[in-house]
Amino acid sequence: MAESAADLHARVRAVADADGRLPLPSVASWDVFPWEVADGQLAAKPLAAPAPEQPREGEGGVGCRACGPDLPGVVWTNDRWRLKHLSERSALPLVLILEPWAHLDLPDLDDAMAAEYGRLAVRLTRIVEDLPNVARCHVQRIGDGAEHLHVWLMARTEGLPSVLGSFAVDWDDILPPGPEDVWRADVRTVATALASYDGRVVGLDG
Repeated sequence: MAESAADLHARVRAVADADGRLPLPSVASWDVFPWEVADGQLAAKPLAAPAPEQPREGEGGVGCRACGPDLPGVVWTNDRWRLKHLSERSALPLVLILEPWAHLDLPDLDDAMAAEYGRLAVRLTRIVEDLPNVARCHVQRIGDGAEHLHVWLMARTEGLPSVLGSFAVDWDDILPPGPEDVWRADVRTVATALASYDGRVVGLDG
């Protein structure tokens, strides 16, 4: 069972500064981070000039870290898809990634793969949102960093009004990770529930 909002809030307050603030996440230093402080006020950065698109990791399947038979963090698989967690625990209750085994991007899916992706995304959303203390499961594909399709599934804690919508991504970089045993139990619950439809649980020993 994921932490309750009250438990998470108390744990964060214990490590925050006197004003209740946590350190800025690394994303604040990224070139694409859209905000800066100007004249003592938060302001939007000037829009960068047009430039050629940068190559994504693994374009054409060359040097793709998501290709290979032995990948860390995989907790569920069938013959075409895999579900994995990040190498480090997330601050949100769960952050999972759904990927095809084959080197495909979203527009590359044929009708059968596209239909299966839709079923998996809906099943995973139902499973994650059925966990205690989880209010929503955000599902998103961005794909600007890597060509190999990777769909993010991000659970947000019920009852935390700061952690809503697209800003849940930022809070995942700000909040400290929760208890490992709780996280492991929730990952196992999701993988086991998904395997009741199709595929099998893998990589959850220990």
